[in-house]
Amino acid sequence: MSDMTFVPADAIAPAALHAAFAAAFSDYLLGPFNVPLDQWPLFIGRQAAELSLSRAAVREGQLLAFALVAPRPEIGHWRLATMGALPEARGSGAAPALLDDFIARSAAAGMRGVELECFAQNERAQRLYRARGFRPVHPLYGYVRAADLPLPAGISADGAVTVDLPTAFAWLDLRNLELGDLPMQVTTPSLRAQPVALQAWQRGSAQLVFAVNGTQSVTIHSLVDTQSGQHEALALAAQLVTAHPQHRIVVPQLQRPDLGGQALERIGFERQPLHQLLMRRAT
Repeated sequence: MSDMTFVPADAIAPAALHAAFAAAFSDYLLGPFNVPLDQWPLFIGRQAAELSLSRAAVREGQLLAFALVAPRPEIGHWRLATMGALPEARGSGAAPALLDDFIARSAAAGMRGVELECFAQNERAQRLYRARGFRPVHPLYGYVRAADLPLPAGISADGAVTVDLPTAFAWLDLRNLELGDLPMQVTTPSLRAQPVALQAWQRGSAQLVFAVNGTQSVTIHSLVDTQSGQHEALALAAQLVTAHPQHRIVVPQLQRPDLGGQALERIGFERQPLHQLLMRRAT
């Protein structure tokens, strides 16, 4: 590996980095991960990745692998936003070397730890991350609720207060500091980069951020309830169902069950079989 070098990702032409990403994720667990080139900056933004901190492994002018870094200095962590190796570079040692470099540079930057999300069913990636000391902190589930399903009897579906996005983001920033282990994609940096019209509701200890996608579906982008009973999250989700009875409601695989996921299941949201793990290690 002596002839392999690491270069900042912002030194790679955006089209070349995008092409490497497409190739690396062509056989992704959920199917090919196709991000159109014109949407590549949006993807980088939603991941809160800083290309100057990210690295690409190069040998003889050929891009082998990449590791995109999303710093979370407010909680003392760097997040591995995404990492991949081109199919022909798998087994070359490029990905493990990039991971070691990521851990070492985060420590040199004064971070207490590093983190990532990885599908629990991605055995190859799980072996690599666990071998480098990453351990699961929380499961992260996705949920779906079909349209036109009635709510269970006796469920409160009112009391939500609409708040503007600056208020919602300030609320999330405080919860992020208090909890310290929210998935970054449900927090302010990622939500700000969403190319959709977000709405936010609050009730008591909970906040819901969502987007209505035309006449077909609603996406819950962030649901956080800091109380163990999740009663306020339950009421917010129930009110969302009541407000959009003919919409399918989806939640990406980023929902902590202990901060709102259990409430979703109580009102008919189906937990999806593939789920992620929020994984961390100290530096």
